[in-house]
Amino acid sequence: MKARRSRAFALLAAALACGALAASSVSGRVAEVEEQVGGLEPVVVARSRIPAGTKLDPGRIARLLTVRKVPRRFLPSDALAAPGQARDATLAVELPSGSYITAAALGGGESAPEGEGPPLRLGERAVEVAVAGSDSLASVPGSRVDVLVTSERRSFVALEDAELLELRAGAATETAGNGGGGSGASVPSATAVLRVTARQAVYLTAAQSFAREVRLLARPPGDRRSVGAAAVSAGEL
Repeated sequence: MKARRSRAFALLAAALACGALAASSVSGRVAEVEEQVGGLEPVVVARSRIPAGTKLDPGRIARLLTVRKVPRRFLPSDALAAPGQARDATLAVELPSGSYITAAALGGGESAPEGEGPPLRLGERAVEVAVAGSDSLASVPGSRVDVLVTSERRSFVALEDAELLELRAGAATETAGNGGGGSGASVPSATAVLRVTARQAVYLTAAQSFAREVRLLARPPGDRRSVGAAAVSAGEL
């Protein structure tokens, strides 16, 4: 009897260990996928087909729109995160059922005022960064860039695949003077406005304060691949 109980306990312990290993493996795989495609973000979609010219007043918004969660990497840059962002806008095109509601699809209204870029989604921030060597950049809203920071000791990619919201000639006085001045450092020639998370905004602001130079590396259209831990220290040169 004792032998049977011992075997039962051993089998139970083995089963629990296998379950823990499987859970750990699944958790690791989920983390890898999230790192590649980003976490789930809210996005507004059409409940059913919506004809072009439809004005999205509050009553229609509740009836025609809903919110889903989609991996960040698959979201259009101008997708709306909350139905209220489309209030009083007019659809410029017909939207099939399940379509993302984007600023480009809206022909007017509060969600996409003339002269403004795509609205920020929940949790996002617009951060200004003084950058050098901006002449080679295409100042097209929606372009994707990597942020390269050079300090006294190393150069590294501080942020990958960020969306460029705006590029203005000239750098802000308070940011242009911070951290620069080392030999070989270029003077900031433009101010870039990037769409980032709050954590990324804090990190970029801190990095800029201690940087000799910040540059934007333009990405080809459709290139969303990770560059990994790209860095070069002074000792490697």
